[in-house]
Amino acid sequence: MPPSSSSAYDLTGRVALVTGASSGLGTLFARALAAAGADLVLAARRLDRLEQAADDLRRLGRAVVPVACDVTDPEQVEATVARALEAHGRLDVAVANAGSVPEGLSLPERLPPALFEQSLRVNLMGTWFTCQSAGRAMLAAGRGSIIIISSVLGLAGWPNWPPAYQISKAGAIAMTRLLAASWADRGVRVNALAPGWFPSEMTDRVLASPFRPRIEATAALGRIGEPEELLGPLLLLASDASSYMTGTTLFVDGGGSATLGHLPYDDELYALHARVMPDGLGERVRPAEAEAPSDG
Repeated sequence: MPPSSSSAYDLTGRVALVTGASSGLGTLFARALAAAGADLVLAARRLDRLEQAADDLRRLGRAVVPVACDVTDPEQVEATVARALEAHGRLDVAVANAGSVPEGLSLPERLPPALFEQSLRVNLMGTWFTCQSAGRAMLAAGRGSIIIISSVLGLAGWPNWPPAYQISKAGAIAMTRLLAASWADRGVRVNALAPGWFPSEMTDRVLASPFRPRIEATAALGRIGEPEELLGPLLLLASDASSYMTGTTLFVDGGGSATLGHLPYDDELYALHARVMPDGLGERVRPAEAEAPSDG
């Protein structure tokens, strides 16, 4: 029977895993889940920052276990899920939030293979490892909700924006559909949350640059989001309020995905790429100038 409206968002007695929980949106997500009643496992590479976040959440009366974890290492991810089961006896919600943009503003024709691979390892493979390990635990229990953090950048091609990041976030949307279709018969739901532009450690430098007016112009609401505006959609997907939702991607982007509009680049923005990226990674490859005809 579906939950009543008063209890639909209640996570009391549930256990949630959040990756990338040492800063930014990960910390915000963890706090929202704790406020809704969930006990937590926080995972990230920076254990000192996880410990601080865990202390803050324990003041809300929640049981919180911080675990140092590099999501690009499947053994570490598996150990983190095992730690959740050991500490709490169950795993009900997993938020695959860990992400990185190592390529910065490198243009596609300049992006080094090593940075391309690094981005995919964190954003795509790390998400896969998290979903796979959490999914096995949930499938064995016959219940669970996995939330993949994608991005509006995974929906359409944004010219010259971080290439590997875009590709990885598009892959995350495909992953959501695949896993939702594969695991629905055993009680595990998989959905994605796709933010537009929000202030965070990952986006602060871009939002402080000449790109900001352009970013705001691509959203129908004409502004970037407030981080708290992601929490309602997050709790919807984590809780029984979304009991008939799986394979869905929720775009929280101020209407940017409604238009898929992207403004043409100008010389000032190309110059910014060139200025901020070292070793020519922000320089366009342009057609060679035609040779002047000889007089001979």
